Amino acid sequence: MKAAVVRETGPAENLVVETDYPVPALPDDGVIVANEYAGINFIDTYHRKGLYARDMPFVGGQEGSGTIAAVSDKAKAAGYAVGDKVAYSILQTYSEFAAVPTGKLMPVPEGLGMDVAACVPVQGLTAHYLTTDAHAGLCKPGDWMLIHGVGGGTCQWAAQMAKIQGYKVIGTTSEAKREVAEATGCDELIVLKNAPGATFEDYSSVDVAARVMEVTGGAGAKAVIDGIGLATWEISLASLGRRGIFVSFGNASGTVPAFEPLKLIGKSLFMTRPKLLDYVPDVPSMRARSEEVFGWIKEGKLKVGVDRSFKLDDAADGHKYLESGASTGKVLYQIK
Repeated sequence: MKAAVVRETGPAENLVVETDYPVPALPDDGVIVANEYAGINFIDTYHRKGLYARDMPFVGGQEGSGTIAAVSDKAKAAGYAVGDKVAYSILQTYSEFAAVPTGKLMPVPEGLGMDVAACVPVQGLTAHYLTTDAHAGLCKPGDWMLIHGVGGGTCQWAAQMAKIQGYKVIGTTSEAKREVAEATGCDELIVLKNAPGATFEDYSSVDVAARVMEVTGGAGAKAVIDGIGLATWEISLASLGRRGIFVSFGNASGTVPAFEPLKLIGKSLFMTRPKLLDYVPDVPSMRARSEEVFGWIKEGKLKVGVDRSFKLDDAADGHKYLESGASTGKVLYQIK
């Protein structure tokens, strides 16, 4: 089959399309999915670069959607059939076929596009757990939540989900992504200048923390959702109010450096560095989250923006585009 494979960690060019990669075997308790789309996420670039270690070689990706092409007896007994439309999250989705355990399958609701469905297993569920649970209940509906990068991918979802749940949302965005960010419905939008020669935010162009304090009447935010990392972590801490929580979930600008716990003492702050798998540890939790996200999409409460779809043959270009910071929504590979 055709697959985008990493045999040596490094730049985007190390994601190489091969046409003779072995088709995976049908799992005893699973299915073979003929992929239609695969999501491109920042974590995929961390795997490719070696920031997060993987056994070599590996097929990239961990988010996909498609049609079931083969079912095991156990999968058939669980109610799955050839032709069913599903989305899923496993390691190895940049490929024509994927072997998926039944416990990882998310049935796609009737009438939902498969491109939109491919956005849910990682990006959609990440935004869901960030806004529902990662703040450990320290932020309540009606409280202020600061979300960085709401003109981009995951946090475009997160801003909308936070509003659905009743939080007051302050978003940050670049001038280039202002129109997309405004559509998320944030209560307050902090627009930053573009970084020189780029479309992503220059976080030194505006005193974000001061603006947050102004908007919140000096109280600060109760939670900050931060996928930017190096460029924003100190801003995030400064923007929090007493007993607020810094939710650091990504490294788009570089990793957050180690810092002394005493940095949190001024306002008795909390910090967490969560990952999706700990918030979908079993089938019931995964199904509950995915069904709520699919439901919000079907009801029109949650708008999913697919920015660009690359052909799998252009795998390296897809990674380069995501890493450039130019995206204003979900970036996908179109497999079929």
